[in-house]
Amino acid sequence: MSVRVGITGGIGSGKSVVSRLLGLMGVPVYISDTETKRLMVTDGQIRDGLVDLLGPSVYAGGCLNKTLLASYLFGDKEHAKAVNAIVHPRVRDDFRRWVQGHASYPLVGIESAILLEAGFRTEVDYVVMVYAPREVRVRRSVERDASTRSQVEQRINHQMDDEEKRRQADFVILNDGEAPLIPQVLKLIASLSENIPLPLPAE
Repeated sequence: MSVRVGITGGIGSGKSVVSRLLGLMGVPVYISDTETKRLMVTDGQIRDGLVDLLGPSVYAGGCLNKTLLASYLFGDKEHAKAVNAIVHPRVRDDFRRWVQGHASYPLVGIESAILLEAGFRTEVDYVVMVYAPREVRVRRSVERDASTRSQVEQRINHQMDDEEKRRQADFVILNDGEAPLIPQVLKLIASLSENIPLPLPAE
């Protein structure tokens, strides 16, 4: 079975860049944000659960009403828990199917900003945190998303503290704009590969 690696980090940390580098180096990565958006449109159980929670207007015109969902999510932490209880189990099942479909790869990854908060720690063998100083993350996010500083700060404050993530991670990749990323990713792959059991010789 493939060694499963969780790639996490706060908004603006650059975890997507690390995931793309891993992909270029032959390590397929499940992008949970992309796959969650797909499942929220295509998965019947998620659709039914969100309609029960928010009413039929959440899928007005057959499309997910992202504005309604976002206003509900950010209105209260308990609201986020309710939505997550509907969505996360389906994402977990989808990831497990994806891993099975990539069983020929010695290493596979999953990228998720809320890997630890969502309870996905048990789905991976190792956690890699992509770390950048808070001010760097804010600047990147403002430039990338055309958001205000206060909007970015609010999103950061809703996520697990970076220092807590670092304590729970098995590996940390520094992405402060100065430390080269490629050598760190190569070192990560080499370290993980040491823990992949070699196939038994044919008798």
